[in-house]
Amino acid sequence: MAEKQFRTTIGGQALIEGILMRGPEKQAIVVRGPEGLVVKEEALTLIKDKYPVLGWPLLRGGVTFIDSMVKGVKALMFSADYFPEEDAGEGEPSKFEKWLDEKLGNEKMEKVVIGFSVVLAVCFAVGLFMLLPTFLASFVELATDSVLARNLADAALRIVIFMAYLIVVSRMKDIRRVFSYHGAEHKTIFCYEKRLELTVENVRVQPKHHPRCGTSFLLVVIIVAILVNTVVFALFPVENVFLRMLVQLLLLPLVAGIAYEFNRYVGGHDNPVASFFAKPGLWMQNFTTFEPDDSMIEVAIEAMKRVIPQEEGKDAW
Repeated sequence: MAEKQFRTTIGGQALIEGILMRGPEKQAIVVRGPEGLVVKEEALTLIKDKYPVLGWPLLRGGVTFIDSMVKGVKALMFSADYFPEEDAGEGEPSKFEKWLDEKLGNEKMEKVVIGFSVVLAVCFAVGLFMLLPTFLASFVELATDSVLARNLADAALRIVIFMAYLIVVSRMKDIRRVFSYHGAEHKTIFCYEKRLELTVENVRVQPKHHPRCGTSFLLVVIIVAILVNTVVFALFPVENVFLRMLVQLLLLPLVAGIAYEFNRYVGGHDNPVASFFAKPGLWMQNFTTFEPDDSMIEVAIEAMKRVIPQEEGKDAW
């Protein structure tokens, strides 16, 4: 019987000229700054360690998503500090910046900025990919007087808007470079899972599409939301479009929980069912994952080496 392929829980995120890797014990940010590699390591603290109930199935999905968002925004801010905008002046801070610094201090101000950024990102994603399609689909119902037509239009609009967004941002030069670091992250994880030495040569030949990519989670969330909303509104019809949007917001924690458990199953199994359901996420990575150069791979390797646990197997999926 063939040995089951090793799968790691280590995952990452592409940054501005860098990569964040998260292991079971700590996370590492590695950025290629103007003067070389910059490294920041932190012990990994999870909210479920303090509140075990938040680690239960269906509950852990939303908690993990928000936690990853917060840590991801922090890492992006850290990487951005090494690449200020070219047109940014070196003048004195504005009165507003001075007031914030005086009232909150650097540490508190950073928390406020991170919190605002996370809320803004979540509101943008929910509004663009979920609420906007529902609002637009309501006009289809008015024109056809058909709930079925409305539901089909809602589902189609969600997927079309999501894919259009990915296609547009993937064509931006700076974003493409970030997505190349995303490819370096995937290749490095593949190399580690195959128990190969982490060298540029070994990493370079690995696939850039990974079946356990975290960004595929967004596509799964949209599909699960379509299914959950269809069932809920079939059992409990809601005619008012704004009330329907409110119900969708209330269902988001359940949707995120189901999507997370789905991703865990697909990522942890090798069978025809899992392979079939992994294909949409792999296809989507054509827009979010590009081939890296060797310097990007070096960053990914450095980040990976710093989060591999000393106890072998502790990071097993």
